[in-house]
Parts: sequence; structure tokens; C-alpha cells
Amino acid sequence: MATARAEPGSGPAGGARFFCTAGRGLEPFVMQEVRARLAATQVEYVSGKVFFTTRSDLNMLKKLKSAERLFLLIKKQFPLAAASLSKGKILNEVQRLVNDDPGSWLDAISVWKNLLELVINGEELSQRVASSLKRKVGENESIIAKKLKTEEMQKIEGDHRECQLEEQTEEDTLEQRDSTASRDKFEKEDGQREAERTADTHSQKDLTFRVSCRCSGTIGNVFTAQEVGRVIGIALMKQFGWKADLRNPNLEIFVHLNNIYTVAGIPMFRVPLASRTYIRTAGLRSTVAWAMASLAEIKVGTFVLDPMCGLGTILLEAAKEWPDGYYVGADASNSQLLGAWDNLKAAGLCDKIELLKASVTELPLPSESVDIIISDIPFGKKFKLGKDIRTILQEMERVLRVGGTIVLLLSEDHHRLLTDYGGSHAPLDSRGSRTDEPGVRKCFSPVEKTDLSEKLTTLCEAAYQECSDKMLPCGSLVPVKYYEVSLGKTNAFICKYKKSSPPGP
Repeated sequence: MATARAEPGSGPAGGARFFCTAGRGLEPFVMQEVRARLAATQVEYVSGKVFFTTRSDLNMLKKLKSAERLFLLIKKQFPLAAASLSKGKILNEVQRLVNDDPGSWLDAISVWKNLLELVINGEELSQRVASSLKRKVGENESIIAKKLKTEEMQKIEGDHRECQLEEQTEEDTLEQRDSTASRDKFEKEDGQREAERTADTHSQKDLTFRVSCRCSGTIGNVFTAQEVGRVIGIALMKQFGWKADLRNPNLEIFVHLNNIYTVAGIPMFRVPLASRTYIRTAGLRSTVAWAMASLAEIKVGTFVLDPMCGLGTILLEAAKEWPDGYYVGADASNSQLLGAWDNLKAAGLCDKIELLKASVTELPLPSESVDIIISDIPFGKKFKLGKDIRTILQEMERVLRVGGTIVLLLSEDHHRLLTDYGGSHAPLDSRGSRTDEPGVRKCFSPVEKTDLSEKLTTLCEAAYQECSDKMLPCGSLVPVKYYEVSLGKTNAFICKYKKSSPPGP
């Protein structure tokens, strides 16, 4: 893996190189999203990270939904040969990350400054426009009010009083103009001072920084992340004269060392992308919920149901991204529905999502009335569904229209149970793939990148036809694809099904 280096002065105009961290198994969703949302190029991935180039600014980058965190790439290269080196030589290799290629660090800092300046300038411009409009409205209101007052006084006090009021009005207007000119001057001076402070803060000489490091694999067995971070920090101070500040630095450096790659980057946001400001009480991981909703392909006017909605995370993610659908959440638990209602209020989506108290096995909906069902089927020690999942799927199948879609998050046991019912069916899987489009099963023969999309489409269609003879026990739900994803300590499967025909007797 060759070292990646940004071109000097590169930025949104010429394209900058970034990478996102992602939950294991969600890399396909991140790759698809950066292409669609950011028009990204040179998209590639390793386990847990997606690399791409884009001209988008930070406001667009902040809209990514399937990624955990976003970084500006400083460098990406082969892993350190820690197994064949002594402890001292490993430390020397770590120092060389900085000393052998200082240009890549300076280029990245330049791009980072440019990106931040675009945001700062944009905010200043919007604030100035807003202030200008506010001043104009205030001036107009003041003039109108004084004019009305003048007319009233004219009727009462005659010409002499009228002249006095006109003189007073003129004086007030002059005072207003002077006051407005003074405010403009002060705002301009404040803006200049803010720009100077920003420039001073981000100058190479006075830059403060800290290093956060993650070590795994062989090097993680030899050194702690703190030890490696300290070595890199000392190298940066010696090379560039930067000052370390562990509490409130201008710049944070992130370095990840393992047996597969070495990556260094700059976090672009203090708060992770996966932390949604519009979710008050977190349930299912927001990135997983968004990935499930994106897989459902929600259209305008689509009736979307989550029959086991819990705190409503899936519906929140779907309604935020695709607001023109009609969303209904059902749950048998009062506490879960109350939590979901709090989330809806916090997100301002009470008019977009309707909540019902109902059991997933007895939904108060007509047969074939729902276009899409998206749901996280509960699992773990507290939930022992066992073969009840068959009953749940049968009720979902009843309310789903022919041609409709079901996207489920299943435990490994539930997925195995359904696979035993329907046979080995899914054409797609994100585990272990090393192609440009993660998600291709190992049993597929390698294909060229240029033919990959065509090949995947053909394979999906063939698998879909093959699955017609391997339907689930409920009769008409045909498996389309699945992705194995990580939920932290456990793994699960995002599975997509289509309803091919009306249910049998």
C-alpha cells in the first residue's frame, strides 16, 4: 500500500483525500454513500476504514450518515515490520513516519487550514448578511413608526409643531446613520481581528497539537498507544516546532498502527458523525439504522412500517433522510413507545411518524397495505424468540404488499434458523471481501473492477431466481441479499427480502 500524499495547496477545488472509520460490515454502505453524496473518486477500503477523494466542503462532509468519524488523510502506507525489529528500532521506524516525509504533513495542514477557512468565511458572510438585513428591517420599522407619529401630531399641534418634529426626525435619522456606520465599522474591525486570531492560531509557528494513537496486532503487543503517541509527538515538535497541548489543542493527530496498514490523519470534527444531535435516547446504532433504511430504497409516498420500533431509531434515520415517506412504528411496550415519542419530539418529526401500541404478531393493519418493513428483531439474553420468528415473519408477510421489501436486523442464531428453512440463499456478503466493491462472497470468481457492477447485477438476478425455490417458511418472502455487520461484542446480519406473490393458505 503506497503512501498517499495530498498535492500542495490541494483542497475542495482540486480534491482532498479523506478517510472514514466505519463499523465492520458497513464499508459497502459508506462507499456507496460517499460516491452518491460527495461525488467521491478513488474510493477504496480496508477493514473498518474507507478512503476517498472529494471536492466537497465540510458542510457536505458532515452529512455522511453511515460513517463513524471523518479524517483528512496525512499518509497511508505499509505496516511497520515490528515482528523482525528490536524495540529500539521499532521506535526509530515510528519516528520516520514524520521525519522521512515532512512534506505530506505540511500539505495536510495546508488543506486542513483551507477547509476551516472556507467554513469560517461562510459563517462570517452569512452573519453579515443576516445583520445587514436585520438593520434594514429595523431602520424601516423605525422610519415608518416615526412617520405615523409625525402625521398624528400634525393633526393636533399644527404647522409649528410639524416643523419641530421634522427637524427632530431628521436629527434621529442622522443619528441612526451615524450609529449604523459605527456598527459597520466595529463589525468590520471585529471580523478583521477574528481573521487575524484564526491566522495566528493556525500558523505553523504557534500551532498546538496532541496525538491520539491506536495500536493493534504485533506492535500493540510491544508498545502501548500512549508510548507510540509520545514518540510521534516528540518527532513533530522537533521537526516543525509545534507545541504539545493535551487539553485544548488547535490540531489533533490520529495514528493507527496494525499488521495491515499504517494510517495518519486529522479528525475534521470533534463530535463523531455517528452522534446524532436529533436523537435524545439512543437505541440501535444510528449508522446501522441508516444502512438498513438505505437498503430499503424508500420512495416518495412509500408506506414504511417498523413493527418492533423500540425507541424509533430506524424510523428517525429514515424520516430524516427520506422525508417524503409515510412512517408508522408499532411496539407492545409502553416504555419503549414513550422513549420513541421523546425522540420524535426532539427530532421535530412528530408529524412524520405515527406510533401504535400493538404486538408484532397481531398488527392492526389490513393485508397487503404496507410497502416497506424495516425492523430490528430483538435478540440477546433478554429475548428468547426461538422459532417464534416464523410467526413474526408470517404477520409481516401478511401486511406487506406483493413486490414490497423487508429489511431485518437478525442475530446469528435467527439468520441461521432462516437459512436452514430457506437454504443458503444470499448473493451478497460483506465479510472478507477485498474487491473495490465490498460485499462479494468468496465463492465468486475474481472479476475486473470495470466489470464488477455488471457482474454483481447478473449474480444478484441469478441468485434471486434461484431463491424462488428456496423461500422462507412463510411462503412468499424471497431473500435478496445480506450483510454481516458488527454491533460491538456481537455480530448480526442485515437481511433484505422481497415479497414475490400473495401468501398461500
